[in-house]
Amino acid sequence: MVSFKDAVMAITLITLCVLATHTSLAHPGCCSSYMKSRIPFRIIKGYSVQTVTEICPIDAIIFHTALGKACTNPASKWVMAYIQKLSNKARKVHKTSQKQKEHPF
Repeated sequence: MVSFKDAVMAITLITLCVLATHTSLAHPGCCSSYMKSRIPFRIIKGYSVQTVTEICPIDAIIFHTALGKACTNPASKWVMAYIQKLSNKARKVHKTSQKQKEHPF
């Protein structure tokens, strides 16, 4: 018969194995949670989109800053407003570079 101590040890070992498996599945480049606060727009250099995969557990917008990355919730209104601002900024740069290409001097 299995002693109580052996049963507790087995359950503890199984729990640790399950936890280790789940934490090792998360890729270091993936967001696993959203930041709680809003970041200032002026520090954002760009963004990328993360979608749920076997490796990445959540959908996220990752804002890139000089200090690193900020994982944000794509359902947040302020996040979508920032993406719109960044898209508008990119459009302006594209138009300016097109004009310079057409009229180099």
